[in-house]
Amino acid sequence: MESLAIDDPVRTDAVQRLKRIEGQARGVQRMLEEDRDCREIMQQLMALESATHALSIRLLEAFALRCLQSAHDPDEQEQLIAEMARMVARLAH
Repeated sequence: MESLAIDDPVRTDAVQRLKRIEGQARGVQRMLEEDRDCREIMQQLMALESATHALSIRLLEAFALRCLQSAHDPDEQEQLIAEMARMVARLAH
């Protein structure tokens, strides 16, 4: 089976997004330590969740494209599609 590693442009984008997410998480931690208003904290947590979800969707899309292009055997392709479907289901929760 061919490697299903993420392409460089997608990986670069993902790393940048993760750095922003990391900064957001540190910001929420700081807000908690500063005893900030719970509405502000929840707003930032929702933004953090949204950013993480968007990254998950982007990486799943890249994975799907890579898998579908690399799977030449119909059984392998069926397995990969089923795996992606499980990932989509988990993202929906």
